[in-house]
Amino acid sequence: MHPDVLIVGGSYAGIAAGLILARARRPVTVIDAGQPRNRAASHSHGVLGQDGIAGADLLRNARQQLLDYPSVRWVHAEAVEAQADVGGVQVRTGDGQVLSARKLLLATGVADQLPDLPGLADRWGSTVLHCPYCHGYEVGGGAIGLLGGHPMSAAKAPLFADWGNVTFFSQGLAITDEERAAMHVRGVQIEETPVVAVQGEQSTWLEVELADGRRVAQRALFVPALQAMATPLVQQLGCTLAESPMGVLVEVDAMKQTSIANVYAAGDATTVGNITLAMAEGVRAGIGVHHALVSEDSQP
Repeated sequence: MHPDVLIVGGSYAGIAAGLILARARRPVTVIDAGQPRNRAASHSHGVLGQDGIAGADLLRNARQQLLDYPSVRWVHAEAVEAQADVGGVQVRTGDGQVLSARKLLLATGVADQLPDLPGLADRWGSTVLHCPYCHGYEVGGGAIGLLGGHPMSAAKAPLFADWGNVTFFSQGLAITDEERAAMHVRGVQIEETPVVAVQGEQSTWLEVELADGRRVAQRALFVPALQAMATPLVQQLGCTLAESPMGVLVEVDAMKQTSIANVYAAGDATTVGNITLAMAEGVRAGIGVHHALVSEDSQP
């Protein structure tokens, strides 16, 4: 069956969009390499009706429900090249498959770019975390750190006080008087000696190593992870990118169409969000793609 739509990325946004299109009885092919952004996290929280479910289980259930629709095909492969023009789209996979369709939806997500500190990446998803709304409750209070260095870090520090006793490691970031006052009111401690590494093999806490040799025990260290595109397809296609405080995002209109004809995008690649927001973006994209298909089908 020749698909109307190719969806690259079979995580939350991609599956949500596929479900909308499948329910519109449109043939859809999902291309996915099995590397969701949250693969390092053991559980997913804040998802309505699914709070605490393992991310792998959530995706497996969603994928199976999508594949129950006969118009859906799943291709387990990495999309390595894409082309698009007014006549349609084409995607080549790493194993040599060439797939064509009328529309392409990029639900490829982002790659988190962690600060370059020894020990940080090894603990990503366990004691080194990004989103307090996703993981803060499970940390369980106590001493938690927030790594500075990003321009928005100081302004966000007072938020973290709802999840523990916060130390803000400024990493040389200039802190305004207003930011300093807000942190003081919220009980946030400021540490201006730079962090040079994180240490410890424990599963529920770590030690932050400072430039002067001190080590500070923390239940968790939250870090500002900048976002980069998780796939070269965005640049290959020439999609316009927009700068955000956390990195680049694909620029889309209200119907989730990119600057390139027949190419749409949704999920973390288009908005700074979480699982729920990614799914919502996927729904919007699915509706937008369906409207475009119907508009074309209605031409005399």
